[in-house]
Amino acid sequence: MEQGRVLIAIALSFAVFFVWNFFFVEKPDVAQQPPAKEETVAETQPESAPASSATASTKADDAFVAPEKTSSKDVAAARIITVKTPLYVVRISEDGAVFKSFELENYRELADKNSPRKNLLDPEYNGQNMKVSLAGGGVAGLDTAVYEADDSSDTILVTDMERTLSFTWQSDSGVVVEKQFTFSPASYLIGLELVFKNGSGSGFTDRAAVEIQHAMPKTGGYAFEGPSALLNDKLEQVKIKKIEDNNRLTGSFKWTAIEDRYFMRSLIPAEPVDGVVALAVEDKDVVVCQLQRPERSFLPGESVTYGYKVFFGPKSMALLNSLGYDLGKAVQFGMFSFIAKPLLWFMNFIYSIIPNYGVAIIILTICTKIVLWPLGNKSYKSMSEMKKIQPLMAEVREKYKNDKKQMNQELMALYKTYKINPMGGCLPMVLQIPVFFALYRMLYSAIELRHTPFVLWITDLSAPDRLFEFGFSIPFMQPPYGIPVLTLVMGATMFLQQKMSPPPGDPAQAKMMMIMPIVFTFIFINFSSGLVLYWLVNNVLSISQQYYIQKKYA
Repeated sequence: MEQGRVLIAIALSFAVFFVWNFFFVEKPDVAQQPPAKEETVAETQPESAPASSATASTKADDAFVAPEKTSSKDVAAARIITVKTPLYVVRISEDGAVFKSFELENYRELADKNSPRKNLLDPEYNGQNMKVSLAGGGVAGLDTAVYEADDSSDTILVTDMERTLSFTWQSDSGVVVEKQFTFSPASYLIGLELVFKNGSGSGFTDRAAVEIQHAMPKTGGYAFEGPSALLNDKLEQVKIKKIEDNNRLTGSFKWTAIEDRYFMRSLIPAEPVDGVVALAVEDKDVVVCQLQRPERSFLPGESVTYGYKVFFGPKSMALLNSLGYDLGKAVQFGMFSFIAKPLLWFMNFIYSIIPNYGVAIIILTICTKIVLWPLGNKSYKSMSEMKKIQPLMAEVREKYKNDKKQMNQELMALYKTYKINPMGGCLPMVLQIPVFFALYRMLYSAIELRHTPFVLWITDLSAPDRLFEFGFSIPFMQPPYGIPVLTLVMGATMFLQQKMSPPPGDPAQAKMMMIMPIVFTFIFINFSSGLVLYWLVNNVLSISQQYYIQKKYA
């Protein structure tokens, strides 16, 4: 097989990958991912596990006695209580005792430092996050319950110590449901204790359930977006468009969540629980993820307590790993995640020394190139040897242009005579492809790069680079519309590298190889500037290495 054909096959594999992502992978709504400036993720300490028996504790020796029935608070009288911590601001309504908004203090919607805080819940959707129910409907009125908070303040500050906020509701039959949220000033984790007190005269059997919800489009980006769960110690992710066919997960759960590119909303049982996660997509593209516990009996006078942790925050691998509960497994970078995660750790390590992620990407690329340097040497040496015999190969092709079989035999004899492996320049390239794909997924999904500036006009390494901003749209370019300087320079380096490589013998193949830099440049205009920066630096290093090898073996 001719080296040119293999090179084209490799180049086409890259092109197919990028074209597929560019034209066929459903893109997220641009309005929901505007370029923004991001502040540093706050450091947190590992959270200790909740007390034992939080999965389902029953107070049998101290039977519950129902209080006298009082009139339920109506919806109009329901208050919204704001809880402020150094990490987030959450607003909880007495109507359902659910989260109405959840804003992160260290993250912004836009790059502008005056932009509103990042809200993990859609403000236009009247959500029901942390809604408690009984899957079998064993207590009438619970689905529309209006709770009463135990704190008369409309605003609670959590600055130096933990605070607990309780919401209580009583049914007409005497069943009391209590939700106790515990907020910490130093952690994204929120404690949730759910208590069922059966003050009725009869028992019932049912499944306690808590749900998280988020309005998100069914279109997806290059990273996973949708409901997920750590089921039987294995990460299960269900694409939004697949929920209708896969709407019920069963097994032992450590947590369940709704993820987008950079953030997640997660419900974590205090201890792994055998149960069911029911999934649905409701009106306004609202994804519902309901964790149902095993069915059990609630006896008269019995009090049953379930313990949870709630995490609404950034998908930072370091942060999630520090919190425990195997939350770090939510950060995945595709089939080459085992390569991408160490690269992410190393990039963050570089950043801890040189606090500029653009510089960290450059150093990471250089280090990666050094590791792959021997493979590159073999590839470029083979290319150099192939370049030497190009005139001889051209004579063979001309002489046997009407006899393909004989031409191939003569070419193989030529390779044997000069001790050249026609695949020698390609196999090292193939071995480097997993590293590229791992870096591609990591640089696209790493929250550390979200809204992080580099230099000059590159103010967001997670967004495409644009110099100036035009007042008109450009076909195939995602807004904002401007000059993709970094991408154009990258395309130029690809063209130069292509010119340095031995051309394929087939003129049609040679033309195809020459247009590859144009195709890649066209596709890269909408890629994050962090990824383009990596590709540009890698090209420059490859050109230097190739030039060195060609001079050495000239």
